[in-house]
Amino acid sequence: MPQTPARRCVRPPRSLAPVAQAVSRPSNLLQRARLHPVPSTLLIPLAARARGGRYFPWLDCRDVVAAGLLQRLGADVDALLDDLPTVFQVLWRTGAVKDAGRAFFAAHPQGLGANLGCGLTQHFQWLDGGANQWLDADLPEVMALRQQLLPVLGPRMRQAGVDLTQPGWWQRLGLPSCSSTQPVLLVCEGVLMYLQPTQVQAVLAEFAQCAPPGSRMVLDVLTRQAVGRAARHPSVGPTGAEFCWGVGRMAELAAVHPRLRLLREQSVAEGYGWAGIALDALWRPWLAAPVYGVATLGVEDGFA
Repeated sequence: MPQTPARRCVRPPRSLAPVAQAVSRPSNLLQRARLHPVPSTLLIPLAARARGGRYFPWLDCRDVVAAGLLQRLGADVDALLDDLPTVFQVLWRTGAVKDAGRAFFAAHPQGLGANLGCGLTQHFQWLDGGANQWLDADLPEVMALRQQLLPVLGPRMRQAGVDLTQPGWWQRLGLPSCSSTQPVLLVCEGVLMYLQPTQVQAVLAEFAQCAPPGSRMVLDVLTRQAVGRAARHPSVGPTGAEFCWGVGRMAELAAVHPRLRLLREQSVAEGYGWAGIALDALWRPWLAAPVYGVATLGVEDGFA
């Protein structure tokens, strides 16, 4: 991944040892949570959103919730911030999710949004329009930690435990049926790349089968070339999590079910300006998909 030409305030990189320490020696609260490798990656986007703006101020999401959580957790995340490409990706992805969410709720001001695999992210700080609703959902052990740190603040918010690898998650979360006139916005970031391909297809198919027309899913994707190579990733590698799914072509996402449509695809290369776009164009004949990107899927009227 190319580095941004305008990067500022960058420290010299440290060795990978402190990165491992940041993951393997978290605060007591994180230790008591006993998170498995994949959910333990929640510290990576938390650190990026809380402090990444000092390196990439034009992408700063001003996440006051993340900054407060890091202080309460007492986790040393300085080493994670040395992985500047990942910090950049998280901040860029956050902007893409915010834009998609604001567009959705502008069209559906009383709609429901749900963050599947929420970790310790609080998107509702940016997407609360005053009448919409929000659901944060993740594995039970993550939600147990989240409930200690981020209790719901009002009747338009709720939390739930969910395992997306188990069929029937849509109904268990109490999401609207496909006959509803109120579409739903789903956010699924930093989740699907850790699932097996058949599990990802099942998640997308359940969304397509169950979601009301007009619903949207915003998800991030890796190139298939990254599968099996998480150990080389400076932030993810020390957690023990592995990349199990990636895309060969973005069109694969909508091909899972006839109700799905690929409405938008974005590459993180766009965030690097003209140089990133040029490199992305060079990679595409080989990779056929972004190295890292965001896709917006829709369930459209008339595709039952």
